[in-house]
Parts: sequence; structure tokens; C-alpha cells
Amino acid sequence: MPPPPDAPALSQSAPSATAMSPALVVLTLALLLGIQPVTTDLYLPALPALTSGFGARMSQAQLTLSALLLAFGCAQLVFGPLSDRFGRRPVLLWGLGGYVVASLGGAVAPSIELLIVWRTLQGAAMGAAVMAARAIVRDLYQPADGARVMSRALTGLGLIACLCAPVGGLVSDLFGWRIALLAPALFGAVTLALIALRFGETLVRPNPDALRLATLFSTWAMVLRNPTFFAFSALTTAAYGLLFTFLAASSFVFIQVLGLTKTQYGLVMLWSSLAYIAGTFVCRRWLPRYGVHGSVARASLLTLTGGSAMGLLALAGVHSVAAIVAPLTLIMLAHGVHQPCGQTGAVGPFPQAAGAASALNGFLMMLAAFGIGGWLGAHMDGTVMPLALGMWFWSVCIALIAWTLVRKYGEAHGH
Repeated sequence: MPPPPDAPALSQSAPSATAMSPALVVLTLALLLGIQPVTTDLYLPALPALTSGFGARMSQAQLTLSALLLAFGCAQLVFGPLSDRFGRRPVLLWGLGGYVVASLGGAVAPSIELLIVWRTLQGAAMGAAVMAARAIVRDLYQPADGARVMSRALTGLGLIACLCAPVGGLVSDLFGWRIALLAPALFGAVTLALIALRFGETLVRPNPDALRLATLFSTWAMVLRNPTFFAFSALTTAAYGLLFTFLAASSFVFIQVLGLTKTQYGLVMLWSSLAYIAGTFVCRRWLPRYGVHGSVARASLLTLTGGSAMGLLALAGVHSVAAIVAPLTLIMLAHGVHQPCGQTGAVGPFPQAAGAASALNGFLMMLAAFGIGGWLGAHMDGTVMPLALGMWFWSVCIALIAWTLVRKYGEAHGH
């Protein structure tokens, strides 16, 4: 099927043997990227009930999320070079297969300790899907076009995220929290089937030296020294730090502190996902007009406004659902710009090492998330303050990065 008139042109490195339509590419990317909110958001409404069911401490409950994300980040450092050596398809098949097994194991875990183990393995397997998605975009598209394609795929991710928390809350209320843990296995199996039946390999020239230690370390050093990678990785790390602060603390704040039901909390998450989807459409309108760094700069003003409003309202003693959700709407709208621009910008300079660059970018994001999870586990005090002040902090970081590093180094140049 020929691409639609507004579809970005494939780069010269795109494989001619890959007979995938643009729609199939976007669907595949949306499912691969969407595995992350399925894994993290869907069980959030059940997290307080899960904690009570195991008789666990809040710090242990936070570890079911933060350990998963640390494994997710570390595993990408392995899967990235593997995909540069053997291709995206075999890494996806093995990774998604492992994800389904780990999801089933977590659903039947008899203790919080074993649940943490299975969630850690689930996070490691999830790393294959998300890392490969970012690398596939670089395989097929030049950086500027890649941001537009990624924004379409992240619209799909937003639609998936819209369903996760409401479905998780409903399933947990009707059938119990273990079924909420089982649902990701079904999503993983569907995605695995699509990859097995319809996905064509996108890596034209595998690097036979990608797994040699000398090559690996020199590639990582090259990536880390690149100022464009550094600028966009700083942006995506701060943006994910802000998002993770919300994900890790929100179920306790909205359900236990502000008194929402699990279903009502799911609707709050639905609203935030809709704001994120709107942001991805804004991204596609802004990119042709303002470019990547101009779009990021404008979105950062929204982020800073929302984060500052949330923090100041909390300090003023206004502790209500509206005082969090209204500023959150601006933050999530901006997040729909930061993520497609940041993720494609970080891998843009590395057409021959997209897997390694994607892996390092993902690792840095998840390393920050692990640290935030540990901090929240120790500082959640039964109020909205850790959530509100944490998001304010990250909104300031995002604005500073966007207006300095991304402004200076935000134009990617292929190597």
C-alpha cells in the first residue's frame, strides 16, 4: 500500500524487503511502546489493595514498580547491542515471549517478595519492546520525520494508556487485584502474535561487531559524548521523572488521601491520558512551524506553569482533586510534545547505532525512576505534598533543560 501524501519519506537505509504499510508500522510501534503503560498503569488502581492483601509495607509496594523500571532500564543496555547485531525481530520475539511468562508468574505469586521478582523479570523483558520501537523509527525514518511518526505512535500509546487505569480499576473491583496483574499477559501475547506474523526486519545492515566489548564501550562513549544525545536524554529523563512521580504516588494520594474510589481514580488517569493524546496532536502541528527545539521550548512553558501551580496550591493548603488534576492537564499536554521530540532526538545522530543509543536513553530514564521510587517510598506521609512538590521540582528541571541544552544542541545531525 503506498504511503499517504503526508507520510514522511523513508530514509535511504529503509529495507526494501520490508513490505509494511505506514499504518502497520504505526500500529506496531504503538503496541510496542504501549506495553509500558499496560505494565505500569493498569495495576496502579489495585496497588493499595495488593499492598493490604500481602500485608506488605508501602516501601515494598513501591518496589513492585521501581524494581520493574530499574530492570527495564538495565535490560535495554543488553537488548540494544543485541538488536544492532542480530536485528530487531529476534530480540522482540524473545523479549515478548519472556514478558508473557513473567506476567503470568506475577499474577500467581504467593508473596510480595516473589511478586517483586516476577515484576523485575517483566520489566527486563519489557525493555526489548520499548528499546526496539525507538530503534525501528531510526531504521526507517530520518530524525525530523521520525518525530512525526513517533508522535503518531505515541498517540496510540495514549489511547492504550487511556484504557489502562479505568480497566485496571474496574477489573480489580470486579475480580480482584490478581486479575489486574494477569491482563498484561494477554496484551503481550497479542503483540507477540503481531510481530511473529506481520513484522518485517527493519535493520538493513546488522553490525557483526556490536557485541564485542571494545566496540560496545567505544559506541557507548561516542553516544554519551554527543551533545545532541545529552540534551535530549536530559529532557526525556526529566520528563519521565515527572511522569513517574505522578504514577508512583497518585494511587495512594487519590485513593487513600483524597478518598476516591478505584474507578474514580481510573477516570482521573483517563483524563490525564486524554491530555497526553491532545499533546501529541499539538506536537505534530508545532513541528513544521517551530521545529523540534522551538516546540519543546513552548511545551516547557506549559510544564512549568502546571508544575508551579500544583506546588503552590499544595503549599497554600489547597489539597483537593481539582488542585492536582487542573495543573496535571497542562503537564500532560506538554508531555505529549516532550516525549516524541526527546526520544527521536536522542537517537537521531546514530543511524548505525540506534539500538545502543535507544538503550542508553532508556537506561537513564529508568535510573531516575528507580531513584524517585525509593525517595517516594520513604517520604510518602499521607498528604499530597510529596506528589505536588516532586512534580514541581521536575517541571523546573524540564524548563531549564529545554531553554538551555535543547535550544543549543537540539538539531540532530546524523553520523
